[in-house]
Amino acid sequence: MSQESLLGRWPLIGRASQLEKFDESLEDPRVRGFIVFGPRGAGKSRLIEECLERAEGAGRRIGRAVATAAAASIPLGAVAHLLPAEADLSDPVTGFASVARLLARSGTDPVPMVIGVDDVHLLDATSVVLLRQLMDAGVIFLLGSVSTGEPPGAAVAALSCEDSVQQMDLVDFRRPQVEELLERVLGGYVGSNTVSQMFIASGGNPLYLRELVIGAVTGGILTCDGELWEMTPGRLPGTRRLTDLLRSRLSAASPEGRDVLEALALCEPLSVAQLTLDVQPRTLDELERAGLIVIGRERRRTAVRLAHPLYGEVLRADITTVRRQETLLHRLSLLEKSGARRREDAMRLATYQLAATGTADPALLMRAAALAIHTRAYANALSLLRAVPEERHGVQYRLLLGKTLYETGEFGQAETVLSQAVALAGDEQETLLVTSLRVQNLIWGLGASQRTVREVIEVARHRVTSPSGRQVLIATEAAGCFALGEFPRSLALCSRLPLDSGPAPDVMTWLIAVTTRSAALAFLGRGEEALTWARRATSVSAAVDAELYSMTTHEAAHQSVLTLALAETGCLAESRTVGEEAYRTLAQGMSSPEQRLLAFQLGRAAWLAGHPGQARRWYAELVRAARPYTAIVLPLALSGLAASAALQGDLQAAEAALTEYDRLTCAVHMPEERLGVAWLHAVQGELSHARAVLTAAAREARERGQIAFESVLLTDLVRLGGACEVAERLAEIAEAVDGRFHRARADLAAAWAEGCPDRLLAAAGEMETIGADLLAAEAASVAAGILRQAGDSRRARAAALRAQLLAARCEGARTPALTTGGSGARLTRRQQEIALLASQGMPSKDVAEQLGISARTVDNHLRHIYVEFGITTRRELATHLNGVVPLGPRSRGT
Repeated sequence: MSQESLLGRWPLIGRASQLEKFDESLEDPRVRGFIVFGPRGAGKSRLIEECLERAEGAGRRIGRAVATAAAASIPLGAVAHLLPAEADLSDPVTGFASVARLLARSGTDPVPMVIGVDDVHLLDATSVVLLRQLMDAGVIFLLGSVSTGEPPGAAVAALSCEDSVQQMDLVDFRRPQVEELLERVLGGYVGSNTVSQMFIASGGNPLYLRELVIGAVTGGILTCDGELWEMTPGRLPGTRRLTDLLRSRLSAASPEGRDVLEALALCEPLSVAQLTLDVQPRTLDELERAGLIVIGRERRRTAVRLAHPLYGEVLRADITTVRRQETLLHRLSLLEKSGARRREDAMRLATYQLAATGTADPALLMRAAALAIHTRAYANALSLLRAVPEERHGVQYRLLLGKTLYETGEFGQAETVLSQAVALAGDEQETLLVTSLRVQNLIWGLGASQRTVREVIEVARHRVTSPSGRQVLIATEAAGCFALGEFPRSLALCSRLPLDSGPAPDVMTWLIAVTTRSAALAFLGRGEEALTWARRATSVSAAVDAELYSMTTHEAAHQSVLTLALAETGCLAESRTVGEEAYRTLAQGMSSPEQRLLAFQLGRAAWLAGHPGQARRWYAELVRAARPYTAIVLPLALSGLAASAALQGDLQAAEAALTEYDRLTCAVHMPEERLGVAWLHAVQGELSHARAVLTAAAREARERGQIAFESVLLTDLVRLGGACEVAERLAEIAEAVDGRFHRARADLAAAWAEGCPDRLLAAAGEMETIGADLLAAEAASVAAGILRQAGDSRRARAAALRAQLLAARCEGARTPALTTGGSGARLTRRQQEIALLASQGMPSKDVAEQLGISARTVDNHLRHIYVEFGITTRRELATHLNGVVPLGPRSRGT
């Protein structure tokens, strides 16, 4: 993407209320002006320009002016170009009146001229008086902007003090608005990490955001892989314009204030108490008034931070090496004098010492690294650990280093470090910690086989003899079995542990076991039980002591299981909310195993909801993050990406994802991975192939006890014409396990098989309540077709409208049930297949070859289809069904 394309006017996002208010004000004869207040870079000028264009489009005369500090020294300097040439201003009293007469006469319409003035607060006094008189005379409508944080002055008071002038505050963007803006500008999905980085770095300021994007794109740091825009980790690049703007803002600080800003750039946050040890309170007050720092309560102290993250980037770049060392040593001295009693002070002491002197106490480094790991500051943890001298590289050191390497995706290095730790482990506790972390790394990082994992656990079993130690190994083995798809065995192992009694005394083992149990229950179809255990795990995890349990899994891992359990119980909206909130709490600029698991759960929940656009974005994000590691979730992500793209009609993207999938060599595969190829068959009209793929996958899921996968696969068989074959099995599942979603699927299948419109509409209502919008739309569409065929046109129209409204939520999803279900035609399963293939322009001979029947049979069926639809050609059929254009013949294994 060229820089020129990014330099164009950015779309107005999140400003609809301001534009509506302006339109209302312009039409109200009592209103004389509209003033927009907001911070610098908030998009005031862009909004003013949009309002002027709307006014011009409505037939108003318009004019533009920009007030500046330089022009303020010249009377009428900002607005002189707007005044009629013949106006005589030698006498201000008669001159102003003549300007009003000339402006009013110059228009063919008596409505006021709209004058847009940027930075009203910088207007000279003469311009203010003239504009005020023109407003009062009804000659102009003033549209102005004022930068907050600047002294308002007399100009703002004079032009906006009366009720006849509307005032509107313009605030910085929130994260959803930043995401929407990035995706509009870049023309595609943007990774969640990148959105968060851009939101945090820009502070939601549109100008800063624009310059960051331009710098990242032109610097080759923000790139697209065809599915997703993502930024490589590291320092955010801006532009020279942004740097100059920020330096100009920072130059407002006094020398003493500059010292405070530099200290914050290197050490924020700092408490007010710490800063006022050597800084006058009035200095902090001046910096706060200038908008350079923010002061607020953080737990039990009043903390000071830079007002904008980008201030720190500029300040750090300008600090010399000597000045940096001097500042750090000074902060270190003050921290030591205060006693460094807070837990996080250990990390501060170690970081300051290391940055200032290149060394620090090894014990302090280790303690600080443990705290950094728990807070997910892995880059900091790695820096601290690498400063520990080699003679202190014991088991604890290797555990911390192995954990850090695992979380940052360096799985091979983590295995090397942890293998060394096994040999060094001197007692049972160390053996258990190393084994647990090593198994986690082998499975989720390296995708190791069942045999490798069991060998590692068996080695530990020979060295662990205590009952509590054996329980830790059971929990570790259960987690390994779950990751490898052995859900029944995983649950059986968890059942051997005393989990009901609570987390004491071993919180870490309890959390691992409970999280594993919840996830296994969810995939075994026992969603309600899974939800209960997941809520217990998240509650305990939130209270885990950071220093004592730095090696345990992050709270987000437990939120991932909660996201899964909520989806399986039919709480799809809540599942998305919980998952997205947890995802954003994780470290920015890097991809951890926990993030990848959350991305998978969010993608799957979106797929279950029938939102292929959302699902595709999450799966694309997961593919990009997991691709370097060929992790367990990568096959599921590629399959989900293929299915989502196919559902949106993007067959090229679906094919590309499946081609990559076919090249994978993974130790573990799940039956649900077949959804990708099944839906690609389906949207190409190859319904029999799609059903064959789904039938085989559902059979495998049943054999492996993976009820959740089986239920999803069977439901898709219902959607592709197999309701009669699978309705009984879905009813058995609903009877055997708990969960509203399973019952809803069984009811949908029964109604579809029976062809009962009332039951289908009831099923649609239940699916809509659950949040499964596409299933609801398909059920309503099929019901509409049956009602229309029965001659009940009134109810058919109502059902079709309901289907249309539901489908509008589904992000362009196109399925056979939507395209043929509501048409009013009663087609057999074979006729549906022929209709879909023929709608894509496939000749009868090729259709016949594809389905294994004669061309004459195809033509006979087509004649019936044409009669049913009231059409005569394939082109009309394609228009009627809104068919997609295929890429050509394909053959993929079933």
